[in-house]
Amino acid sequence: MGVSGVGKSTIAAALNAHLHWAYQEGDELHPAANIQKMIGNVALTDADRAPWLAAVKGWIDARLAAGEPGIITCSALKRSYRDMLLAGRPAVRILYLRADLATLHHHLAKRAGHFMPATMLDSQLETLEEPAPEENPMIVQVSGSEENTVRKILDLL
Repeated sequence: MGVSGVGKSTIAAALNAHLHWAYQEGDELHPAANIQKMIGNVALTDADRAPWLAAVKGWIDARLAAGEPGIITCSALKRSYRDMLLAGRPAVRILYLRADLATLHHHLAKRAGHFMPATMLDSQLETLEEPAPEENPMIVQVSGSEENTVRKILDLL
């Protein structure tokens, strides 16, 4: 989890190359209407996010039912979103990727082909509720190389 530009997709793909778990890019589960809003630089509401979060939860539940580990990217910016994704799923862990503003801007400046414009970062930062200790998150500061960040995560796992 984390804001746009923190590297969720990049880090998840690199992590998956090490773990070979089922992997889902969470952005692919957004309804078309959400994507159009974001392309138009319109922040999503909780109501907009509800079907997307339900799809993320469904993917997680399918992995749990199959007894398979998995990785799914999801901004999960609010505690209420994470509560929904974690409820009744003690085996599920949140990995929060955190980065300073300069790193976020650097990542967004070099990102190509994503529907979420860099101008939406401020709204994501305003919405972000960092995970609390009782959520038992794994928190990784994104700094340095991709390999460095992946190594930190593998060490936590």
